[in-house]
Amino acid sequence: MADRGEMSQSFGAVAGLYESGRPEYPAAAVRWLLDPLPAGPRRVIDLGAGTGKLTRAIEAEGAVVTAVDPDAAMLAELRRRSPQIETLDGTGESIPVPDGSADALLCGQAWHWVDPGTGSAEAGRVLRAGGVLGLVWNVRDDRDPMVRRLTAVMHESAAEELVAQGGPSPHPPFVAFERRTWEWTRAMVRGELRDMVASRSYIITAGAPVRDRILREVDALFDELAVADRLVLPYRTEAFRALRP
Repeated sequence: MADRGEMSQSFGAVAGLYESGRPEYPAAAVRWLLDPLPAGPRRVIDLGAGTGKLTRAIEAEGAVVTAVDPDAAMLAELRRRSPQIETLDGTGESIPVPDGSADALLCGQAWHWVDPGTGSAEAGRVLRAGGVLGLVWNVRDDRDPMVRRLTAVMHESAAEELVAQGGPSPHPPFVAFERRTWEWTRAMVRGELRDMVASRSYIITAGAPVRDRILREVDALFDELAVADRLVLPYRTEAFRALRP
């Protein structure tokens, strides 16, 4: 089994699958993360931006956004879809921007790969006083039996484990997180479901026999549970925000 570092760096190999298989972020959740900021121009860093799922949602709120990610292939996919976005090579522990240069630092589906102490200190460095550290995850709602069956096939992720344990803990200079949850559903055709599964780090780093077996089992679940060639999965968006003192 791949280690945590290998998993965190695995996504670029399937950047196209990630873009097609992963869900978008609800506009209401992004708006809530940015709400503490005053009106007017806002400079936002999207940390762990990947292919730009969250980046585009931030831009839609009128912010000037810079996408930061350590994976060149993921950023290439982002630039292909959104060439107007500035992209930078960086990690949660080392963000290549000046001190106090951002109004908000948002991180979608990626903070569980960051060392929380070092990452929080780095977020505190790049944020101005009163700036927002916003962390958000889209997770399938495992209260639903169908979701639990799917998770048993494809394995729980590090993100799902973190959220199930109550979410991220604050580290200096941040004192506490506020939390909000949005519930929604996503209708997926077979290809989207397969792409979502195939874009997960456990599957990417598994050997071909394991990956092929999991995808066969996912296909069997789709054949059993889909209605009108769609599988409707319940999701939760879990968002956390803290202000820099």
